[in-house]
Amino acid sequence: MTKIKKALAATAEAVEAELDRLLAQDGAPERRVVEAMRYATLGGGKRVRPFLVMESAGLFGVATGSAVRVAAALEMVHCYSLVHDDLPAMDDDDLRRGRPTVHRRYDEATAILAGDALLTSAFAVLSNVKTHREPGVRCELVEALSQAAGAHGMVGGQMIDLTAAQLDLDMGGVTRLQRLKTGRLIDFGCQAGAILGRSDTQRREALRGYSHDLGLAFQMIDDILDVEGNPDLLGKAVAKDEGQGKATFVSLMGVDRARAQAERLADQAIDHLGSFDERADGLRALARFVVERDH
Repeated sequence: MTKIKKALAATAEAVEAELDRLLAQDGAPERRVVEAMRYATLGGGKRVRPFLVMESAGLFGVATGSAVRVAAALEMVHCYSLVHDDLPAMDDDDLRRGRPTVHRRYDEATAILAGDALLTSAFAVLSNVKTHREPGVRCELVEALSQAAGAHGMVGGQMIDLTAAQLDLDMGGVTRLQRLKTGRLIDFGCQAGAILGRSDTQRREALRGYSHDLGLAFQMIDDILDVEGNPDLLGKAVAKDEGQGKATFVSLMGVDRARAQAERLADQAIDHLGSFDERADGLRALARFVVERDH
């Protein structure tokens, strides 16, 4: 566990530095929205999604400079989604990563604009020649992230989640919700390295299988932590899904079955990496970390 924590911390440091550079402050009149963007992205989070980008890119010998730009772009999209999810119109949360949410630290209008700007900035990063010299690769990255984040991806999952209490979701419904809301950005994190490295279809499919099982395991543990977790460690409120009457993996299976299923999924995720050598050890370790974490 110590080794993967160190690897995650190293990725977080590199991505933090890249985000700091990409979101540089100046004295422009619109600086308040940039301040809010920086507040939303810097100084917190495990950076699991950027870690997936960096590790998958490492499988194909992708230059670190290219990979870290894509990792930062993915984190911008993830953080934008958190800013908007926390708004009163959605989840109405006051804390995120142990700090006041963006709309509490600034105001709702600034939070909306900061989220909008993070989303659009991410695509500016991906489409820039500094990310990859080949236009086709940059276009594929843009298309993949837009699909992962859009109406049939993360946004679609959030739409289902907002109405989940009225939908009486079964296991298939909860699985689809979480595959969209959480899983699609995890998928992109794994596929991004393959896109940058112009990988063959077989290895892309292996990474797709890994990310599918990893994403579900990740969400099952999240659901468990929402029931059993320490809010001080999590940096956010707990027991919100139960209070709102939403179906979750835990409400449908119970804590013990959900944990056992998450562990099986982590094992399956690792099995998908059989065609890769020791360069995939970071991804293997992450699968174990995801189900053993306490926050």
